[in-house]
Amino acid sequence: MKRRGALLIGAGAAAAAAGVGWQHWRETSRTAPPGVQVDPPAGDLWTMRFEKPEGGTFAMASLRGQPLLLNFWGTWCPPCVKEMPELDHFARQFKAQGWQVVGLAVDNPKAVRDFLARTPVSYTIGLAGFEGTDLARKLGNEQSGLPYTVAFAANGTVLQRKAGATTLDELTRWAQAR
Repeated sequence: MKRRGALLIGAGAAAAAAGVGWQHWRETSRTAPPGVQVDPPAGDLWTMRFEKPEGGTFAMASLRGQPLLLNFWGTWCPPCVKEMPELDHFARQFKAQGWQVVGLAVDNPKAVRDFLARTPVSYTIGLAGFEGTDLARKLGNEQSGLPYTVAFAANGTVLQRKAGATTLDELTRWAQAR
């Protein structure tokens, strides 16, 4: 009887290990263009498209091959609003070095449009809606808090992640460390 229980436990552990291994293989086996390395959770990001508040859409794929600062924010989030001038300054200062900045609004479109009419920014804003929380979680935002910022190298790998407001000094260090 003890031997049978041990065999069942062993078989269960083997099945669990196989499931974990399969999931790891599935996440890391996504293909990328030659020379582009993809952080597995970020892989789907590059296939996404977002509406812009002013109309039209933009494709994340158009930003591939360039360093990217991706910021999740909401109009109702005081730290998000506070860091926007810092992000805007970073976008203008590092544009010549190839950096792209995208703010994905985890908010309703009307609130975002009204907010940007009063407080415009020079960087691209995408309307991620409340589904943006899921994307942020896939990119490492385990607490689902805002703001949340991810910096990507030109090859698509994640350089930095931060939950909470960023500063221009911090963003500058990230850009210079790549």
